[in-house]
Amino acid sequence: MHVYTILALDLANERTRDARAMSRAEHLAAEGPARPSFVRRGLAYALAAVSQGSAAAARRLDAVTADEFGRSLSATD
Repeated sequence: MHVYTILALDLANERTRDARAMSRAEHLAAEGPARPSFVRRGLAYALAAVSQGSAAAARRLDAVTADEFGRSLSATD
């Protein structure tokens, strides 16, 4: 065989391997889960609960601080 023939076959094989790898990667990416995983969903619910709890605590603290500020202003009158 001629050297250029061997190089051409090698290049064709390399391109075929690359095309198959890209096709495989695209296929795997398209097969991703249609819905979030159980763990991810559980973590999202836990984070939402913590967020709601901290928001409620902030509202209570704000109400207490506002009441104390209002009392301090009325005491100086």
